[in-house]
Amino acid sequence: MTELSERTKANLDVVLEETCRQLPHGGDHDSRRLVAERLIKAAQSGRATLGELGIVARRALAEIIAKGG
Repeated sequence: MTELSERTKANLDVVLEETCRQLPHGGDHDSRRLVAERLIKAAQSGRATLGELGIVARRALAEIIAKGG
């Protein structure tokens, strides 16, 4: 696993919180974990800007909502 920069970690935190705020009560553990895992995978592959991470997070959120989460 590649080490993420402090800036990338901060971007991950911001996007995770903004995304999960759209779920009831900030999202349950499984929903937050799904979004976080997708964000980390994206960041490790080089997609680490707020915009790029936001796209990944919105896709994960749409998947959660589609499953009734």
